[in-house]
Amino acid sequence: MISPLASIHPDARIGDQVEIGPFTTIGADVEVGNRTWIGPNVTVMDGARIGTDCRIFSGAVLSAIPQDLKFQGESTTVEIGDRSTIRECVTINRGTKAYGKTVVGKDCLIMAYVHIAHDCIIGDHVILVNSVALAGHVEIGDYGIVSGLSAVHQFVKIGAHVMIGGGAMVRKDVPPFITAAGEPLAYAGVNSVGLKRRNFSQEDINEIQTLYRTLYQSGMNVSQAVNRIKEQYPNRPLADLILSFIEQSDRGLIRK
Repeated sequence: MISPLASIHPDARIGDQVEIGPFTTIGADVEVGNRTWIGPNVTVMDGARIGTDCRIFSGAVLSAIPQDLKFQGESTTVEIGDRSTIRECVTINRGTKAYGKTVVGKDCLIMAYVHIAHDCIIGDHVILVNSVALAGHVEIGDYGIVSGLSAVHQFVKIGAHVMIGGGAMVRKDVPPFITAAGEPLAYAGVNSVGLKRRNFSQEDINEIQTLYRTLYQSGMNVSQAVNRIKEQYPNRPLADLILSFIEQSDRGLIRK
């Protein structure tokens, strides 16, 4: 049901069985997928691309222009993947000409008061807990969890299956499969509980723990640890994934 009190531009593309609550505003250049529920008092602005079976709660503002002084009015988007939930008062800004889009993947939970800035790329099954703030160009891999009241510096990369503790200041890249906490943010072990829940074998978890002991607990610097891992684990998918993340890191890794 679409409330007669909602304001929907006639050019908006609304799918089948979509529900839209009262006092919600939908712009012209907007797509809403089938069976998505949009509650009351939501603002969906030009450039929003919302998938199927999503839920968007009161006070959310999707696809407002970036809070970036370099933005010059270019045509960009916000993309929300299927089955994602956007809770109360979340703000997600659309991209700039740098990436052209801001992306939230499928099956994500974006809790109340989260801010996702321009050009962020969020993977699938990601959870951002209440009041997390992402600066521009942040990337988070699949199944990442950022706990409440954490702030992430622009251009930071957070790997897949990472869990970051509450109130963190994330200034450097966080490699995949680990937990991180403290101030300054530091390696706090492998996210073995999360990996078990996602059906990683104990053998794989043991291998990941060995790789991170080399990286963080051997006394070697990052370059030395990377070379050691390459020597000891050639052509191993998990090692290759971690090494690829390290080699693509622009801001450097968090340390122990």
